[in-house]
Amino acid sequence: MGLTTHVKLLNIYQLKQFSFFILAAFTCFSASTLQAQTTATGYVFADANGNGKKDKSEKGIANVSVTNGQEVVQTDNKGFYTLRVGNDDIISVIKPSGYQVPVNADNLPQYFYIHKPQGSPQLKYRGVAPTGPLPKSIDFPLKPSTEKDNYTALIFGDPQVYNQEQVDYFIKDVITEVEGIKNISFGISMGDEVGDKLDLFAAYTAAVKRVGIPWYNMMGNHDLNADAPTDSLSDESFEAHFGPATYAFNYGKVHFIILDNVLYPDPRDGRGYYGGLREDQLKFVENDLRHVPKDYLVVLTMHIPMSEPEFLFSSATRKRLFNAIKDFPNTLSISAHTHMQRQDFYVKGSEWLQDKPHHHFNIGTASGDFYSGLNDKDGTPISTMRDGTPKGYGFIHFKGNQYIIDYKVAGKDAADQMRIIAPEKLKKDSDTLAYIYVNFYTGAKNDQVQYRIDGSEWKNMEQSIEFDPFYLAEVATWKSITDKTKKARRPSNPAKSTHLWKGPISTRLPTGKHNIEVKATDMFNRSFIQKSTYTIE
Repeated sequence: MGLTTHVKLLNIYQLKQFSFFILAAFTCFSASTLQAQTTATGYVFADANGNGKKDKSEKGIANVSVTNGQEVVQTDNKGFYTLRVGNDDIISVIKPSGYQVPVNADNLPQYFYIHKPQGSPQLKYRGVAPTGPLPKSIDFPLKPSTEKDNYTALIFGDPQVYNQEQVDYFIKDVITEVEGIKNISFGISMGDEVGDKLDLFAAYTAAVKRVGIPWYNMMGNHDLNADAPTDSLSDESFEAHFGPATYAFNYGKVHFIILDNVLYPDPRDGRGYYGGLREDQLKFVENDLRHVPKDYLVVLTMHIPMSEPEFLFSSATRKRLFNAIKDFPNTLSISAHTHMQRQDFYVKGSEWLQDKPHHHFNIGTASGDFYSGLNDKDGTPISTMRDGTPKGYGFIHFKGNQYIIDYKVAGKDAADQMRIIAPEKLKKDSDTLAYIYVNFYTGAKNDQVQYRIDGSEWKNMEQSIEFDPFYLAEVATWKSITDKTKKARRPSNPAKSTHLWKGPISTRLPTGKHNIEVKATDMFNRSFIQKSTYTIE
């Protein structure tokens, strides 16, 4: 993420807030007045023979949403649509449930047409080549599919590869574990696919292609064109590789909205970036949701967590999103960016407008702590995140409009859901300030974590917002090792973990080895058990 770019003084922040609204209004006005307008027409049709062309015998599909990135229209009973389009727009179909969009050779869904007659402006990294005049008909083939309401999606937080060596780490740590995975409907990367070097998009794409499933991508702050003069042009290279940076699709009884919520340059002062959405993006969300059944689960995915403080994320954007989904009883939002993992819940108040809390999940990352720390036996950085979460990836299991989240630690068994941190040895009957700590990686505020020694009665552990002792020790070990072949770049400074629990450890036991057993029960009412030991001398 580049944490140092986030440090801002409060007086500067206040000035930026004023500038934000002035510049946002000007940007919106400029975008709407300077683009030449024309009309796109075409069909959304059932591609029975899979050739990607609308044959005379193939029928159009009614009531399918098509968008230019702001306005959303629906097809008529013949599958025909008409949509306004400017000279820098992407026309895309919002995949309905029960259909699949084509994928290209890299397993990237092809649900869009880019209309840039003059192409992208000249930037350091190449954007979209000139597309020429608007075609007479922009048609979208959809293949009818038996789409189950119960399915699983695979989620990567920040692969964030800065060079080919890190691409190889990503492949070794994560891709080889999920290559050829079965019974997964699609995958999503949560932004920062690369680390500022946009010519690595191809290497990243080749790596993810090996998973073998349709793969959706999202833009992060390290995926943007850093020399772009305006936010609307900061995604030119991303668009050239992946298509629109803000889009939507349906699968089963779930509606996914993929949001590019990185405003660059920062509209408050023109330096760095800011978390939020432009007016055209917010209108897209609002227009899109008008055509979504109210009993669907609405999933908002974004790179920067909307739980960040105001100087990092616009509260005005968050309020607008919450207002847009206020009539949907089932919602979830997901982010990445921080290279930590946490669960946040918004309760009814000035922003969240429903009695049922809104769940925001900030997922840990495939790159961990930026490929840092000690090297494992294979020479790959262990890269524990600064809240003690190991690098890994997530699964979201959908059942109708409900969901369950899993986090898979890279290189570990799926049952590895927590780390027990306890002293190896303690002196018998001694007074000690030591505790048994448990880092329950997907833990949330109201989860129950219990422990027992040698099969005794279960005791509740206390949630404690503090530094993970394991990570503190790992950083200290990194500092003490002088052999550079045994370690990668310096680990990040520790950050307080929101999923750490602790309980006292007894020394008033017989000498010898004693068994620690921990049971963690999560927000989905699932219990996980893990074991460890310590010795009384």
